[in-house]
Order: sequence, then C-alpha cells, then structure tokens
Amino acid sequence: MAVDFESEIKALRATVRSIAEVSDLEKLEAQITDLETKASAPDLWDDVEAAQQVTSQLSRAKAEHDRVTSMEARVEDLEALVELGQEESDAETMAEAEKELASLHKAVSELEVRTLLNGEYDERDAVVTIRAGAGGVDAADFAEMLMRMYLRWAERQGYPTNVLDTSYAEEAGLKSATFEVKAPYAYGTLAVEAGTHRLVRISPFDNQGRRQTSFAAVEVIPLIESTDSIDIPESDLKIDVFRSSGPGGQSVNTTDSAVRMTHLPTGTVVSMQNEKSQIQNRAAALRVMQSRLLLLKKQEEEAAKKEMAGDIKASWGDQMRSYVLHPYQMVKDLRTEYEVGSTGAVLDGEIDAFLEAGIRWKRGQERAAE
Repeated sequence: MAVDFESEIKALRATVRSIAEVSDLEKLEAQITDLETKASAPDLWDDVEAAQQVTSQLSRAKAEHDRVTSMEARVEDLEALVELGQEESDAETMAEAEKELASLHKAVSELEVRTLLNGEYDERDAVVTIRAGAGGVDAADFAEMLMRMYLRWAERQGYPTNVLDTSYAEEAGLKSATFEVKAPYAYGTLAVEAGTHRLVRISPFDNQGRRQTSFAAVEVIPLIESTDSIDIPESDLKIDVFRSSGPGGQSVNTTDSAVRMTHLPTGTVVSMQNEKSQIQNRAAALRVMQSRLLLLKKQEEEAAKKEMAGDIKASWGDQMRSYVLHPYQMVKDLRTEYEVGSTGAVLDGEIDAFLEAGIRWKRGQERAAE
C-alpha cells in the first residue's frame, strides 16, 4: 500500500507546531539571550558554582530549542525529498523518504512526550535507588539486573551516570544500589519507574530448578540544586562511618571512608561508599539526603491537597511491572497494560516504550485528578 506522504507530512507539521507552542520558543530564546549575556561576563568564574549553573542552564536551553527547531527542519527536508522522488519517479529516493518518515514519527513522538514533563522537578537530574525485596538471593540478583538495565538505558541515550553506593548481597547480586543519571529531564523521565518490580523465572540458585518469584523496589528522586531551600540542622543528622566493602564482604578500603547518614526526625537513611574519601562520601550523602527530603516535602504537600480535594482514585499501585522469563517470555506494565515479549532486550536497556507509555499514563491520571 502506497504511503500518503501529503497527509503524513501535514500531520507531522501540525504536531511539531503544537509542540513548538507548548515549548514557547520565544520565551526560550529570551532565556538563551539572557544566559548568554551572563555567560560572557568577565567575572563569571569568580563564583565557580554560580558559573557552572549558568553554563549548565544555557546548554540545556539551547538543546531544548534546537530539539524543536531541528524537527521543523527535518519535516521540510522530508517534503523536499518526496517532491524530488516523485518528480524523478525514483524508487530509491521514495524508499529513503519512507525510512525518514518512520524515523520522524518516532522522533516527534518522543519530543511530544517531553512536552508532558512539566512537573516542578521534571527537568532535574535523577537519583535512582534499587533495593532487593522478597525472594532471597533471587531478589538480590534481580536488583542487580535492574541496575544494569537502567545503566544500559542511560548508556544508549548518551547520559552520564555516577554510581554512589552499592551494598552487595552475600551469595550474589545487590542488597541495594544508588546512582545518579545526569541529563535534562532525567527525573521526569525515570520517575514513572518508581515502584515494585516483579520477576518470575526458573531460579539459577535452586538446584531443583523450581520457578521463583522475587521482587525489587525502585525509588527515583530529583537531584537537589543549590537554589533549593532545604536546610538540615546538624542536630537532626546522625552520621556513622565504616569501611567500604565489595562483593562477598571483601574489604576494598582500609580506612573508615564510607558514610551512613540518618535524618532523625524522619528516619531517612542514606549510605555512601563509592567515593574515595570520607569527605566526598559525606558530601554525596548530604546531597541525596536533601533530595529525598525535598521530595518528601512535596509528597506531604500533595497529600494535603488531595485530602482537601476529596478521594481521588487515580493512584499508583506498588507492583507496577512484571518480568516473566518462565514459562513464557513477557514484560508487562500493570498500569499502562503495555507489554513486549523481548525480555532480553528490555533487561538490556530497551525501555523507551515503557517510559513513554508510563509518562502518557501518568499525565492522563493527573489530568483526570484535576
């Protein structure tokens, strides 16, 4: 069946136009001009932290602007390619146009999803923590599988990551792990992964080859910024130091460089051991602690709003995704009903479709609640 390029291009152009309106390119251009003025100031680097913030904001604003304008240019180029192929009756050119049309549909869909990320902290970097749940050694192994899945996803996107803490289980896998994903909208994108993940498979740790169900919890919080007003009195913190350890409990550090920080009023605990010194681990722990308390504060505010608004049934269930490796192969999101049979690809980081479905679902729930 021949592709109706005219209607396809018309639809793409309309979608890109609506994305540009939501993105408010004029406001973005004014922001870029203002940031470029600040970035060119001769005394910019007198305050290193402020300078880094300006350059980071400028880089993000330019990337956001280019993302939309380049899409408009790609639609124009596709239209020119189609006209050329039709005038010359060139099958090879038309095949190239079909390929570009499919690529554009995917890129525009991803860009459209980005416009849904308009929450207060959505554009922040993300801090992801994975904890093994019920299921013994299989759960610890599953926690490590999930950590690899997210790190592979970030690698595929070209996003830098930084592993802050890893607590290894005795036999295999991880008790818990915490890492940063440093990219624009990393928090907004990955926030839909928060919840309980479930694995069903023949356990490689069971000598009788029985099927095992295990669980792991994923927590996603936005990374704190220097402009956020989260002050933690020293008296509210209990700080313990200990020696870092590697897999199987083997010592990897001969000094007490690892830090366990407890926020006494809330009982929130953060452990850090992957930096080289106690000072670095303490700074990293404080940053993550501030991020968790910031999110906790927001959740309390949201809960108060919901209580005032009455009972809203659109809520996130704890168990949000199942990974079934036996007796059949399937990964299914229990909120969006999105599922695929390629379990290996998903566990190797191909989770974009799940993220997109989750973001659309979450925004739909928020609209329904409003």
